[in-house]
Amino acid sequence: MQTNISLASQIGDYQFDNLLLNAAGVRCASTDELDKILDSDAGGCVTKSATPEPRKGNESPRMKATSMGCINSMGLPNHGLDYYLKFAETNQGKSGKQVVLSVAGLSIKQNIEMLKKIQESSFAGLTELNLSCPNIAGKSQVGYDFEAVRDVLTSAFSFFKKPLGLKLPPYFDFNQFDGIAEVLNDFPVTYINSINSIGNGLVVDPDTESVVIKPKGGFGGLGGDYVKPTALANVRALRLRLKPEISIIGTGGIKSGKDVFEHVLCGASLVQIGTAFGFDGTPIFERISKELKEIMAEKGYHTLADFRGKLKTID
Repeated sequence: MQTNISLASQIGDYQFDNLLLNAAGVRCASTDELDKILDSDAGGCVTKSATPEPRKGNESPRMKATSMGCINSMGLPNHGLDYYLKFAETNQGKSGKQVVLSVAGLSIKQNIEMLKKIQESSFAGLTELNLSCPNIAGKSQVGYDFEAVRDVLTSAFSFFKKPLGLKLPPYFDFNQFDGIAEVLNDFPVTYINSINSIGNGLVVDPDTESVVIKPKGGFGGLGGDYVKPTALANVRALRLRLKPEISIIGTGGIKSGKDVFEHVLCGASLVQIGTAFGFDGTPIFERISKELKEIMAEKGYHTLADFRGKLKTID
């Protein structure tokens, strides 16, 4: 029934046999974890968001599972750019799988320095610049300052000639959708990834009368069921506003084939799975692929292009 159904997709010049990827931040910090993703049904892997040097991240407890997903304030623990760049150079295109190299500097200067190192390297895949980490104490999200985004991209594209994607925070107002799209449409951005976690949520344990994570007084990024409607809204709103050359990766609240179907219907070319991948591990890619194919078969769709971006509105 599903033999003639394809989950293949494309970002820029890069082909993915399966639209499913992991999201940076979950089960992707070590080369062993990344190898497991490449050996799974996923279309490729995304590295942990790298800083110029290794980081331990925030104090524990810094992540707490909840009935609707999770809250975390990890603080970008990672092995540093050199570690992930070496992995990306070695594994790019192996077995037909893509490696997406995620970077997240603690300042605009750090982002530019890392992009220069990547430009000078042999890595020829997709780089994802994270402008939206909400869990670094004292650091605001660049993605909410549209002029800062313009400055970053102006500087980056003055020397960076490789494909560049941007991981964006969630936007909540039509003026924000208009504002970020106006900036992005002025640059040769390959894709945007929408959304990162919803920043600075708060989960309270009524039994202990306490917050559930330690950093930032208990404030942290929300993922899982909490964020899917916001993620879908961002994918849809930005697909309607961005030039066609800028692809969209949908991220947020994905734990089933139905969730993926909805993201693609809103305009996503690929999707990334974070919270649910953290809970289920690599078997989630096989399960969700099967569920999505069943939905497509039921509806008579053979490729993602048959329904991508074709969300109906009510007259």
